Amino acid sequence: MSALTPPTDMPTPTTDKITQAAMETIYLCKFRVSMDGEWLCLRELDDISLTPDPEPTHEDPNYLMANERMNLMNMAKLSIKGLIESALNLGRTLDSDYAPLQQFFVVMEHCLKHGLKAKKTFLGQNKSFWGPLELVEKLVPEAAEITASVKDLPGLKTPVGRGRAWLRLALMQKKLSEYMKALINKKELLSEFYEPNALMMEEEGAIIAGLLVGLNVIDANFCMKGEDLDSQVGVIDFSMYLKDGNSSKGTEGDGQITAILDQKNYVEELNRHLNATVNNLQTKVDTLEKSNTKLTEELAVANNRIITLQEEMERVKEESSYILESNRKGPKQDRTAEGQALSEARKHLKEETQLRLDVEKELEMQISMRQEMELAMKMLEKDVCEKQDALVSLRQQLDDLRALKHELAFKLQSSDLGVKQKSELNSRLEEKTNQMAATIKQLEQSEKDLVKQAKTLNSAANKLIPKHH
Repeated sequence: MSALTPPTDMPTPTTDKITQAAMETIYLCKFRVSMDGEWLCLRELDDISLTPDPEPTHEDPNYLMANERMNLMNMAKLSIKGLIESALNLGRTLDSDYAPLQQFFVVMEHCLKHGLKAKKTFLGQNKSFWGPLELVEKLVPEAAEITASVKDLPGLKTPVGRGRAWLRLALMQKKLSEYMKALINKKELLSEFYEPNALMMEEEGAIIAGLLVGLNVIDANFCMKGEDLDSQVGVIDFSMYLKDGNSSKGTEGDGQITAILDQKNYVEELNRHLNATVNNLQTKVDTLEKSNTKLTEELAVANNRIITLQEEMERVKEESSYILESNRKGPKQDRTAEGQALSEARKHLKEETQLRLDVEKELEMQISMRQEMELAMKMLEKDVCEKQDALVSLRQQLDDLRALKHELAFKLQSSDLGVKQKSELNSRLEEKTNQMAATIKQLEQSEKDLVKQAKTLNSAANKLIPKHH
């Protein structure tokens, strides 16, 4: 991770290649991570030497921070590009279980944490990116709703959890790029939270904010009430961006698993929607029951009042008849007054009777509405049971597919082992064949030598035979 210079003034082809490789390299911990198209290739730094000088050089902190910024920017590029492509291929709303989306939030968290100043508290030093995110509502008024929602979430107890929830809500609102640009443009405010050479204070932060515009094409939906954002471990999974020679195998099984997962997520979303509908209907039923109880009480009160009025009317009739009998011989003025009182009592009785009829009609209407709501709830419960059965069936299919995938992987591994053994046997046979060919050549050479010796002996014998004659 040190700055390298060639040992001579004139660069050689080897040093040119080393310099070019160093320019295209992202350094992460003890690994050299080189870009290869849309992928990363990891190699141990101990296995690679970029300079012939064996002595380690001193590393400038500013140079290290620049390497870290470049590293995070390239990881953000890969994460955003992979998330957009996979989301468009998937063609559905993303949730918190989607792996590329989880990795995107992890990379964004590392970008926001880079170069944070440590704040001293009575518990020690603390670094949190929630402080800079709180500034956004002062710069963009639309972000105030997100900040208020995050503060109202009951399950969040740490600033890190609130920061993670803020990022998710901003992505759902499709305003994450706008908020980040507004924050990066106010470096005088960010200087309170970040070091001068932090990613958010340099050009790399503006580049990442520009890349976030592409995320406006995807739709995401998160349910953060039951999610534990405080204790999540933000570790970047580089296996998603590394090349794998066997990645093309089993694509058919992966496609089936993806289809099953899509169906499972759809059924779960539908189940959540039905549960929410059932809860709303249950709330309405409870409200209707309360209003029904209240109307019943009012009806009982009205009935008691009608009975009382009827008793009073009977008593008034009796009194009026008694008064009429006793005052037949009295003045006509008294008779007129009694007649007015009687007419007023009858009018009052008529009004109370009409009120009772209205209350009875309203009660009948509430009872019919309650019966309809109960029927609708029964139908919804039946539908929920059917969806749950379908979800269980889909989960069983998913387990079967996973078992089939493991079996195929095991068979593939066994076939690879058999091929390896056959190749070793073939190499041994080739070695034996070569040895036999060499032996045959030696025998042929020996045969030629013997033929030559036989010819020599024959010629010598032919010469000796005439001499004897």
